[in-house]
Amino acid sequence: MKAAIPPSAALSADTRTSMPLRASVKAALETYLADVDAELVTDLYALVLSEVEAPMLEAVLVKARYNQSKAAKMLGLNRGTLRTKLKQYDLLD
Repeated sequence: MKAAIPPSAALSADTRTSMPLRASVKAALETYLADVDAELVTDLYALVLSEVEAPMLEAVLVKARYNQSKAAKMLGLNRGTLRTKLKQYDLLD
């Protein structure tokens, strides 16, 4: 079942600012898994990557003022790989 992580898995602003990223992701995943039938879940790894990677790319682009070279450096990627990922998530103009 390829479904977006439901809004119920979203964390409050207070939780996001006080909780490390790893703990935030864990909490969201635990909520997601509690809300779905485990037998219907497939491709969880791909789902989580797409749910985390796209907003990460967007946030880094904003922080880098849409400078792809700076964003790639922040992410530890080469610019070509960043562009490929941006295309994958339809984040290029």
